[in-house]
Amino acid sequence: MSQPSTPPSPLHQASRYPSAAPTILARECTPRALGQGVDPPPSNRPSPDLHDTAASLSVVDESLQARIERLGRERPPLFTTCWSEMIFIFSISMSQFLTEYFVSGFPVILPTLIRELDIPQAASVWPATAFSLVIASTLFGHLGDMWGGYPIFMWGLAWLLIWSVIAGFSINPLMLDLCRALQGLGAAAFLPTGVMLMGSLYRPGPRKNIVFAVYGTSAVFGFFGGILMAGILGQFTRWGFYFWIGAILTAVTLLTSILSIPRPHSKDQPPSKVTMDYPGAITIVSGLTLVVFSILQSAHAPSGWRTPYIPICFGIGVLSLLAAVYIETRVATHPLLPASIFTTPCMSPLLLALFLLYGTWGIFSVYGTLYFQNTMSANPLQVVAWYVPLGVAGLIFSIIEGFILHLVLGRVLLIISGLGAVGSQLLIALIPPEGSYWAWVFPAVIFSTIGIDLSTILMTVFVTTTFPTAQQGLAGSVINSVLQLGVAFVLALTDIIQSATVDEAGLAKSYKNTFWFGVGAAAVSLLILAVWGKVPKASSDLTADERAELMEEAISEQRRNTESKGSTLRDT
Repeated sequence: MSQPSTPPSPLHQASRYPSAAPTILARECTPRALGQGVDPPPSNRPSPDLHDTAASLSVVDESLQARIERLGRERPPLFTTCWSEMIFIFSISMSQFLTEYFVSGFPVILPTLIRELDIPQAASVWPATAFSLVIASTLFGHLGDMWGGYPIFMWGLAWLLIWSVIAGFSINPLMLDLCRALQGLGAAAFLPTGVMLMGSLYRPGPRKNIVFAVYGTSAVFGFFGGILMAGILGQFTRWGFYFWIGAILTAVTLLTSILSIPRPHSKDQPPSKVTMDYPGAITIVSGLTLVVFSILQSAHAPSGWRTPYIPICFGIGVLSLLAAVYIETRVATHPLLPASIFTTPCMSPLLLALFLLYGTWGIFSVYGTLYFQNTMSANPLQVVAWYVPLGVAGLIFSIIEGFILHLVLGRVLLIISGLGAVGSQLLIALIPPEGSYWAWVFPAVIFSTIGIDLSTILMTVFVTTTFPTAQQGLAGSVINSVLQLGVAFVLALTDIIQSATVDEAGLAKSYKNTFWFGVGAAAVSLLILAVWGKVPKASSDLTADERAELMEEAISEQRRNTESKGSTLRDT
């Protein structure tokens, strides 16, 4: 994607005046540009009074901070009008909408698909899981860092469009599973590169927070839109229209993306030095697929884990993941998952907590919907009506979060998110089959959107701000993979629980067992977030690239000072 042309960084000047160096904002923000800077005294003159210098520098720093605040609120220069920016945000947000549309609506039409396509109970979870599992691939984020986000994003939309049309004509379970997996491939391409495109355009600050809040809100509307369309179409028309309506929405998104997303120009972007990590890609993808497959299939295999192919697949999957760890840390020049991700302060426990939290969202969206239909006897349109508050509450909470992210510690929002996840799982675990909607389902829906929305928006802003521009595709992949892997892995575990207890305890009780598992997972997630979720306020700041450049200049200045002192001592 092309970047706005910027004058050369004046860091080589600012480095002579250390306290003013944060200007690397520098691409546009220097002490001289602010009208505040003065040339530092030549090296052959006596050093200035430290007190006067400190006072002078404090004025410069204050002005620089004001400049940073202003830039954090301005529209990116690449967008000449408000409308061009709005259409861009709409296009990227629709990619999130489409993903949730195809995730949330599918469980609503699944009973119809099981009946019409004669899908065995043992295989009924695969069409839902295949989509999320394929989306979790980090491959396309890496390709985005190699080739730029624009072509990968467009390819992903076009691919989703093709396979959404074909999915509506599925005639057997195998064709449906294949179409769902290939749909996921399209989403795996445009989700991380969509985050990449936004993250590379917007500086840290209130404007970026609001833009990502809109992006997060689109997921809520996509979730509700999927259930709405699946409920209406499942009640009155053929189930294939669910996929074809999604294809139409994808076509609209592709068109607006072509019109609004800045096209990259080779003269603006030097060729990327990043290369593809093929061994890492093969071992990670195959390892995750085999592990999730063996866990899922163990619930329906003739002898469970004693069925030969289950432990074999699981063992090969684990070995593949161990090989991936070795390749990523010792072999790959440009690893698919660099170790720097996990050395970032608090990142590893945060990713684990979000993995569990997102998994509870999968429990609520899949097994909650099945419980409402199969146990509480709600028809598809009733389920749609029951989820209406999710869209309204999601919109309200996301907008509020966008306006307060720079004012409230991220840790506070993460704890609230964890409490929401625990509350939603606890309510659906306790709800009786004849329970009141307003007493049980309504608050559970509200808590669930608190759980997923606050954490997703906050972590997307945090990760895209932490990673440099050259790794924005990786940043998008991290959030996307944790979310989708959490859903796929936790659904695999809950499928084992539900299948193992349904015969003895009955359908309703087996669903309840999955909800109690969700309570435990959400509680562990909340504990981790409370202890390790040390995420700062998302206030206006230097970008990751500017911070790195500043560090390089500081090191260079220190080296020059050391050499100068050594030279003085030798002369003496």
